[in-house]
Amino acid sequence: MRILVTGGAGFIGSNLVRFLLSQPDIQVANLDKLTYAGNLQSLLDIQQSANYHFFHVDITDSKRLNDVFDLFQPEAVMHLAAESHVDRSIDNASAFIQTNIQGTFQLLETSLRYWKNLSRQTQKAFRFLHVSTDEVFGDLGGTTTKFNENTPYAPSSPYAASKAASDHLVRSWHRTYGLPVLISNCSNNYGPYQFPEKLIPYMLLSAIKGKELPIYGDGQQIRDWLHVEDHVSALWTVLKHGQIGETYLIGGNAEKTNLSVVKTICTLLDKLRPLSTGNSYNQQISFVADRPGHDRRYAVDTTKISQQLQWQPSYSFETGLQQTLNWYLANPQWWQNILSGNYQIERKGLAENK
Repeated sequence: MRILVTGGAGFIGSNLVRFLLSQPDIQVANLDKLTYAGNLQSLLDIQQSANYHFFHVDITDSKRLNDVFDLFQPEAVMHLAAESHVDRSIDNASAFIQTNIQGTFQLLETSLRYWKNLSRQTQKAFRFLHVSTDEVFGDLGGTTTKFNENTPYAPSSPYAASKAASDHLVRSWHRTYGLPVLISNCSNNYGPYQFPEKLIPYMLLSAIKGKELPIYGDGQQIRDWLHVEDHVSALWTVLKHGQIGETYLIGGNAEKTNLSVVKTICTLLDKLRPLSTGNSYNQQISFVADRPGHDRRYAVDTTKISQQLQWQPSYSFETGLQQTLNWYLANPQWWQNILSGNYQIERKGLAENK
């Protein structure tokens, strides 16, 4: 099976590419613009695989997209390319509109053109999986309910709004043109190879550098945490067994407050890398002004994917967090290169790919 992954040099994308290449008879084309969050060093272990192909392409570039489709001839598209950091979207939303909305539009147009020219049998097997976020549903506030596949959209941030728009585009390309699409909306991911601006790696690296651990507001914002390896296994399950036109919510069944996440990181670090002073890393926690429009709670109901596709997360939050911290502590060169800006290794153009 030939699978085109967009954003395959990012956090979730690189873990997905590695997972796909561990499956039998899979070829992967990784199409990535290599923005600040795209890191080819996350894929060094599979870079020489005969079943792996990299294309340095912006998904808003329709000509290059068409070239890649015609050359690689994918049997499925897994669309992960996106700007994804809420704080960055608040500071400057334009890149989110360009990549998440315009880029998804161009990818849909290219996929539709390509799909229409396939044989009837190949058309039936083709899938377009759009990977989205639970943030499109907005804020659960102080309720005890969870998001499900029928929850109305109510995005709070420019990032969430741009992802909501891309979800609507994908659904409309299915309804209007018949493109065989699937949509997934996931909860907060964590795990190896996550860019250091995100909560867990940011707090970990700040802690071991002796910096303050700044927490927005009172730290009681609740998120459902999903280990990235569970996420990519769920995406594979949706691609193989999901029903065309359907949406599947993917979560880790691990609701935690931001404050409890940071305290757990500190407690684990006290054991894994104790301070010479004998102090706890918890003493580095500080509280800062809350960010604008900060949603209070997200939680994902995974009943549909569990019952219909028999998928369940394998990591508890505790085991997943310890595995993640161990990975960062054992791989300092990876994150040190990012923090120094020295992480963009050779970029291959279309003509240079095998």
